[in-house]
Amino acid sequence: MTRSNAIGLIRSWVDSANDPLGDFPLNNLALGVFEAGNGPRCGVAIGAHVLDATALEAEGVLDLHRPICAQPSWNALMAAGPKAWAAFRAQMTALLREGAANQAQIVPHLHSMAHVTLQLPFTVAEFTDFYAGRHHATNVGTMFRGAENALPANWLHIPIGYNGRASSVLVSGTPVRRPWGQVKGPDDSAPRFAPSQRFDFELELGAIVGQPSNGPVSVGQANDMIFGYVLLNDWSARDIQAWEYQPLGPFQSKATATTISPWIVMRAALDPFRAGPPMRETPLLPHLADAGDNFHDIALEVTLTPEDGTPETITRTNTRELYYSPAQQLAHHTTSGCPMRVGDLLGSGTISGPTPDSRGSMLELSWGGQSHIKVNGTPRAFLNDGDTVTLSGAAIGKGYRIGFGPCDGTILPALENPYAP
Repeated sequence: MTRSNAIGLIRSWVDSANDPLGDFPLNNLALGVFEAGNGPRCGVAIGAHVLDATALEAEGVLDLHRPICAQPSWNALMAAGPKAWAAFRAQMTALLREGAANQAQIVPHLHSMAHVTLQLPFTVAEFTDFYAGRHHATNVGTMFRGAENALPANWLHIPIGYNGRASSVLVSGTPVRRPWGQVKGPDDSAPRFAPSQRFDFELELGAIVGQPSNGPVSVGQANDMIFGYVLLNDWSARDIQAWEYQPLGPFQSKATATTISPWIVMRAALDPFRAGPPMRETPLLPHLADAGDNFHDIALEVTLTPEDGTPETITRTNTRELYYSPAQQLAHHTTSGCPMRVGDLLGSGTISGPTPDSRGSMLELSWGGQSHIKVNGTPRAFLNDGDTVTLSGAAIGKGYRIGFGPCDGTILPALENPYAP
């Protein structure tokens, strides 16, 4: 069950922040890194503007008694801890709230979002991707193992995941090139080296670890360690994956790129939208047991825009469909003693719903290529060169929404054979 959202819109003197359809009201205070002609700087999204937090700190208007915006990333604020996170939000809210006395001091540091370039909002330490959506896991398992063996025996007991590549994490708007890899067709006697023909997206939520661990942590402790969230697209080459994944799971099929939204939505902004866990027919072991409302009610959708085409929404779902919360994923990650670091990124895995139009990947939407969806009237199974995939999401409040901004990437054609003689 979703927590009652008793908090209404906090009105700002920045008029565009009061738009009930905008992603960035004062309730949000999403964090990004932007370039507006004087180098990359830490910024806060407010309506249709970005507020230069680096400049405010330099002038002493923003003061957390330690430097947090000296470098173009939000890792310093993460490392400062939860008390600093709360103090930052309180100061920013006071500066931007309707009727604030120092508006003239703030106005020169507001930049139109239309005129800035957004960069990665934090330095990614490590990247781990999970498989925490039950509908997605059931769909994929049914395709490859049959309905009776859809979920692996361990799936209802632990959040399954794999260690990815922090080096391949990209900010929204960065093009993604179709990868080469070793693939094997159903009738081939030997694999071949070729560009992926079954390139795909995965609709996910990314959790950002804001505090380190030096040993196992509980689910409750893990929730307190999470700084914020981004939308995440774990691009996947399904034909490469099908050949390589046994016995150790995904590798090169997932190493091409992972795109994240340019704005970090802090955990506090989503607190009014916390939701309870799903029904569990198999109890979790005590160290992973549900500990409060650590899930969220965030509406998600995916839009596909073909080259020279028009945008078409191809799926709608919600983060409530996750079976394991980000806190449970993080707690599980620490059970072996694995140290977590400030800036670690945890992908949720594909978030699919129970209906065909709520599936979070082309693999599911086309049922492994056996059927098709129509995009601009054309049957499609996987992604074509020139396609732009856009993830969007928002928690819907009373007269406002907490959004992430778009998370998009355009597919470039594969390179010429890099190993050709």
